[in-house]
Amino acid sequence: MSVQEQFGQIDIYVFDQILRGNIARGMRVLDAGCGYGRNLVYLMREGCEIFALDQDPAGVDHVRALSESLGTNLLAENFQVGAIEHMPFADALADVVICSSVLHFARDDEHFRAMLAELWRVLKPGGMLFCRLGSRIGMDFERVGGNRFIVGDGSKWYLVDEEMLLDLTEEMNAVLVDPLKTTIVQDYRCMTTWVLRKRG
Repeated sequence: MSVQEQFGQIDIYVFDQILRGNIARGMRVLDAGCGYGRNLVYLMREGCEIFALDQDPAGVDHVRALSESLGTNLLAENFQVGAIEHMPFADALADVVICSSVLHFARDDEHFRAMLAELWRVLKPGGMLFCRLGSRIGMDFERVGGNRFIVGDGSKWYLVDEEMLLDLTEEMNAVLVDPLKTTIVQDYRCMTTWVLRKRG
């Protein structure tokens, strides 16, 4: 099996957490904003109990079909169409919650906090929340109102900064698993990886 087949189009920062044992076989993993499941191929192969949610029904159908094709025996109900701020999953469901490239689509502060509160609600005490999101750490952007800015392709994104993320970490009584890591994509965007442990 090729590396491509084994891991799919996995986010390199999710892969880093797997290599370090923070996401491992047998864990219950929820991908909030799963898209077409790019971060789930390897985890399904490894026997993680996967739950996934996305607003795009086609993406959810694809992830459900992927699960079936890999013979995971996961329930079809594990894969749901819905909004992150109103997830149809139980409290403290997951050992790991992944939310990659979603939070910067928040409409405003209230929407951002509503999504974050739901991600935190479905995470078990002691569990890990992995977020990768647009930020303004390292680049300046034109502000269009509140914490929304115009990024390189003209899109309007909700962008956090270092102070916001550290304040939220403290407010949530969370522990940073890693220092904040930001990738700057030339003249386009900054993407920050924010990984938190929920105190037990």
